[in-house]
Amino acid sequence: MDGKQVAEAVDRGEERVRALAPDAASYTAADRLAQQPTWSEEDAGRDAVWGACKGSGSRPYRIVVDLPSGAAHCTCPSRKVPCKHALALLLRRVREPLEGAEPPEWAGTWLAERRERARGAGGEAERPSQGSGRSATARRARREARIAAGAEELEQRLADLVGEGLSSSERGGASWEETAARMVDAQAPGLASRVREVTSIPGSGERWPERLLSECALLHLLDRAFLSVHAGSAAIPPPLAETVRSRVGLTVETARLLSEGTDRLHDRWLVLAQREAEEERLTARRTWLRGCASGRTALLLSYRAPGRPPEPRLPCGWLLEEELVFHPGAAPLRAARGEGSAPPRPAASGAGPPGTSPLGALRAYGEAVRADPWLEQWPVVLESVVPVPPSPGSSERWQLAAEAGESALPVASRTGGPELWRLAAVSGGRPVKVFGECGHQGFVPYTVWSGGEVVAL
Repeated sequence: MDGKQVAEAVDRGEERVRALAPDAASYTAADRLAQQPTWSEEDAGRDAVWGACKGSGSRPYRIVVDLPSGAAHCTCPSRKVPCKHALALLLRRVREPLEGAEPPEWAGTWLAERRERARGAGGEAERPSQGSGRSATARRARREARIAAGAEELEQRLADLVGEGLSSSERGGASWEETAARMVDAQAPGLASRVREVTSIPGSGERWPERLLSECALLHLLDRAFLSVHAGSAAIPPPLAETVRSRVGLTVETARLLSEGTDRLHDRWLVLAQREAEEERLTARRTWLRGCASGRTALLLSYRAPGRPPEPRLPCGWLLEEELVFHPGAAPLRAARGEGSAPPRPAASGAGPPGTSPLGALRAYGEAVRADPWLEQWPVVLESVVPVPPSPGSSERWQLAAEAGESALPVASRTGGPELWRLAAVSGGRPVKVFGECGHQGFVPYTVWSGGEVVAL
């Protein structure tokens, strides 16, 4: 192959890498990173490449790419898939091909597990063999062992923070980012997200040390709880053990939940609210339902990748008649849709479900937190409340006050101004029914009922 043919081959390879990039900025960053002298442990086999790249922490990020599938793994905290390190590694191998080496243990382990998962996904899903069941159990056990190792490491990090003093966190941002990356490497996304929350607190406003200590205490509690569950301790009851597993990232797959889940409920479900939010490169859709006969609240959670068409929306006030299967836990809320018996239809009445007072909402949130200490907020319907704006020029927040005036809930500061003024316009100073989530930062309103009409905020 002459020089021109080599150049053309490199160009084609770079175009294929560009096609894998989640966005143009990621490819630009990868191209720049590929030219830096920060790489080590680089090599390639017939169907994989691997390497290490120095980042902001003391330990380099380790990257491995499975070439046939294009799947990549990196220990950096980025949620982009593939991240800039994986793209840069591919660019370096396109520009300087290597082949024939055996992967090191850390890369070989990930490749073997990834290919085992792929074989399992391509097998006979409806009637899994006994061998595939054993493989799934073994994979889960290996992942729990990795998370346990990550939790032990995180405990040491928290102990160091307390020993050095909370003020040390202001100058230790890079080490916390490295800790988050280590939790990602340990396959514990729940722990990683809580570590990132800790990273954002130092210097973030008044009384930040108090908030930091509180968040570290919750993180420590989750660490110790998971280590107890992993060790098989009987001190944690099974429902709470399932909550702990889900909080660190060990959620039950939907297919398994639908086939094996025991918490099932067939009802007519009223759609309370439906909200979408961007989470990294995915669109998360949350739909809250209330059982007309049971009075139980359920949360449907789904994610959509870029370029995929959205599922049909469920308007507020519509009814679904079907079975829901709830995820196991101490305060079960999230559910998956089972078999439906009728298509969605508008509810006959626009009065909305029965609600509670602001004090009742706080009691409901308190009961839920008692079952799940890591719970941020809980869905409730407020009955006969009036939105009260703050006085002009004051630092107060909006409130939802009971009609009788005996109690009120502050509205969470993250609620947008347009939503609040729309709520006030629907109310017109009269009491209304409001659905939303009550938490330690206040109440977040989603839907309002007034005069037989339902309005999504």
